[in-house]
Amino acid sequence: MSEPIEQPEAETGQPAKSLEELLADAEAKLQDQRDAWLRALADAENARKRAQTDISNAHKYGVERIAESLVPVMDSLQAALCADAADPATLRSGVELTVKQLQSAFDKAGLSEINPAPGEKFDPNLQQAMAAVEAEADPNTVVAVMQKGFRLHDRVIRPALVTVAKARSQ
Repeated sequence: MSEPIEQPEAETGQPAKSLEELLADAEAKLQDQRDAWLRALADAENARKRAQTDISNAHKYGVERIAESLVPVMDSLQAALCADAADPATLRSGVELTVKQLQSAFDKAGLSEINPAPGEKFDPNLQQAMAAVEAEADPNTVVAVMQKGFRLHDRVIRPALVTVAKARSQ
């Protein structure tokens, strides 16, 4: 008959744990690790869902700031349409005030005009040539602006429509 194996005492002076105790400790640690992993996985999923919601809201409400600035412009235009006894000078004054409100809304949104001056060099990044005419100006310079352009911060959203000068034919 074999004798039971004596296990050495731990450095603390207590007898070493049995294999069953060691197995139970390892299983408990494994369960703790699994629980921590599942919590981390759930946290990551929640973060992903929050990010998707934030992106969706940014797309949905991204124009809120400019919309708030445009509401007074709409109010001014509707008030002008309701004015029965408005003389041309009063109407013009109201329209000028409305343009100032709209310009303020544009400024707040980072929207600026592209309005090249006559004689300015043609820039295809900011302008679209609609016609080329013989003129006293240097070739490839702006002769006239048909329609102003606009840019949002540094992105052109509508180029200025211009007429450019071409070289005179002999």
